[in-house]
Amino acid sequence: MADQLLAADGTPLKRKLAQSLFRSRARAFGLAFPLLAFIIVVFVVPIVQFLTQAVYDDRYSSLMPQSTAVFADWDGTSPPTEAMAAAMVADLAAARENKTIGQVATRVNRELSGTRSLFTKTARRAAKMEAPFMDALLDRDKDWADIEVWQAIKVASKTFTGGYVAAALDRKVTADGSIVQQDEGRRIHIKLFWRTIEISLIVTIACLILGYPVAFLLSTLPARTSNLLLILVLLPFWTSLLVRTTAWIAMLQAQGVMNDLFVVFGIAGDEDSFSLIYNKTGTLIAMTHILLPFMILPLYSVMKTIPPSYVRAAKSMGATDWTAFWRVYFPQSVPGIGAGALLCFILAIGYYITPALVGGQDGQMISNIIDFHMRSSLNWNLAAAMGLVLLVFVLFLFWLYDRFVGIDNMKLG
Repeated sequence: MADQLLAADGTPLKRKLAQSLFRSRARAFGLAFPLLAFIIVVFVVPIVQFLTQAVYDDRYSSLMPQSTAVFADWDGTSPPTEAMAAAMVADLAAARENKTIGQVATRVNRELSGTRSLFTKTARRAAKMEAPFMDALLDRDKDWADIEVWQAIKVASKTFTGGYVAAALDRKVTADGSIVQQDEGRRIHIKLFWRTIEISLIVTIACLILGYPVAFLLSTLPARTSNLLLILVLLPFWTSLLVRTTAWIAMLQAQGVMNDLFVVFGIAGDEDSFSLIYNKTGTLIAMTHILLPFMILPLYSVMKTIPPSYVRAAKSMGATDWTAFWRVYFPQSVPGIGAGALLCFILAIGYYITPALVGGQDGQMISNIIDFHMRSSLNWNLAAAMGLVLLVFVLFLFWLYDRFVGIDNMKLG
């Protein structure tokens, strides 16, 4: 057996190399650790905590323990029992005393509208109620005879629930655990999801159509000229997104610059100006302008690496300009198209400010509804559920891109 190669200090060379690699990797990890810890603490952990609310809600179970235990054994279809009524009265009295009845009523009201007032009104008299408790509840309010109220309470009593995710998809969870479709008048979220996907797709295609020639021009011009034009592409990044969106309001309004130009060129008259603002059209125009650089930059970075000699060689062998472009140049630019399209689509699907300012009712996207539930209705659980649905959809897009194009081929700059 041949002797092992040794380092100067007598250590086997293989072990010495492994120790050196470990120290270099540990040093690199030590340098990156502060940034990694910062991202985890201020980005990953808050997102995970927020998304957890889509499937976790212990307000009722923690504040109404007696009724929660009784409801766990109820099948959800048979008439409510005296034991359920007794546990309900006891919990209502305790919640009234602890000043948590508002949280309990809000939780049940998420499952059945109108039950908030029922709970708060009954809780005020719960401490004075005596057996039989079911009759006492009915004397206080006849709505306690409605089995839908008890079914809503059973659903609300579950700590882990799929009700919010179901609501985000225009479904609801029943007391027996099945999932059914919401009433027709309450089916709004699926429509908004489809509108969001539609707007994002149209904006992505528009950015590709407008951005591809610009990126091609930048990649073929001399370096000095292309660098100057590239600064113009990057210039919007130096301006606030809010300012750019507000500028489009001035451009697109009924008496704005665009309609004035249409009147000058005879495309429209003073009395029949185009409606370009506070609708889907305004959202599409403004978002396309804002996201266009995100398409141009990946395309430019890929096109810059394509040797011009390939196209010249194709032409020298008899190919027309179109054939040389379509058969030789275009396939090599596909990674840039994929990266730019994926980037634009994902950014568009979560846009909020632009649709809120220029979208009106027809141009609102699902992100605006998430904001409504976060700030107005304070239904953070439903907002988290919508965010979870969006996250799953975006991850699915990444999977599709990786399967058909390959993440390794993504070039963003």
